Amino acid sequence: MTSKSDSHSDPVAVSAVILAGGRATRMGGEDKGWVALAGRPLIDHVLARLRPQVDEVLINANRNQARYQALAPVISDDNNDYLGPLAGMHAGLAAARHDWVLFVPCDGPALPTDLMSHFRAALTPDTELVVAHDGDWLQPVVALLHTSLLPSLTAALAEGERKIDIWFARHHMAVVSFADQPDAFINLNSPAELAAYEARLLAPAIDPQQGVTS
Repeated sequence: MTSKSDSHSDPVAVSAVILAGGRATRMGGEDKGWVALAGRPLIDHVLARLRPQVDEVLINANRNQARYQALAPVISDDNNDYLGPLAGMHAGLAAARHDWVLFVPCDGPALPTDLMSHFRAALTPDTELVVAHDGDWLQPVVALLHTSLLPSLTAALAEGERKIDIWFARHHMAVVSFADQPDAFINLNSPAELAAYEARLLAPAIDPQQGVTS
């Protein structure tokens, strides 16, 4: 695999793409990036955790593009059929400025602040992609992909492939566990899940000795 950043001993420049191109049917069709959590849109929570870790941020969005554009450059899928995360990854690999592209979902307000440091540590000369694992399940929409995968992904989409894990399995993949961060990849797919997580975030901390909130 050839790359402008072949030496993994050197700092690896990384572009990041926030995937905000889905239909969000379980959220009533509302654009999940703009759903409020603790008074701020989910996209703001993601950006706050992501920006310090990468060299470029793009947003993959198929609606509300002008609104997203105020936050970061926007890229859309090549079609309007909502083909899922693989289509967003395709758009990101094509548009990114750097050879390594980190993908994260727009509804990941608790993404690890050490995500990229762990992903970088997993790179070897043969690695084509790195994927997060929560200790129980693979988290395929939190992944670091090399742009050399673009032709393979183009072919897979043309063949009708829509399942990320099946396409990932075709390539040299490293898996990084974040089992020590149980909220890192919390799913906020419905209003009920969002409300439950928000209640936890906003719950006052009780000082057991003073019996007052802190």
